[in-house]
Amino acid sequence: MNIRKGDTVLVISGKYKGAKGKVLRAIPRENRVVVERVNLQKKHQRPTKDLPQGGIIEREGPIHRSAVMLVCPECSRPIRVGFKFMDGKKVRYCRKCGEAIDK
Repeated sequence: MNIRKGDTVLVISGKYKGAKGKVLRAIPRENRVVVERVNLQKKHQRPTKDLPQGGIIEREGPIHRSAVMLVCPECSRPIRVGFKFMDGKKVRYCRKCGEAIDK
């Protein structure tokens, strides 16, 4: 998968189109990512030892990876990711500016 935890992404389709956020979790087996403040879902939480008051909490839900594009840290534009080998390691690079994303 070309998107990893900690990357900044732009949502390109759906209800949250145009939103930018940081990837909190990547789920490669399901081709999904969880993005900060995107696809918020309400969960009714029963009181527990960790959360004694309970109530309704909001949390981010996963969205499909095809609905997001990686934002290049160098040129700050949404990009398609390319792969190449540098010093014997496979690294991701920006297809627009040519800079390596994984340093």
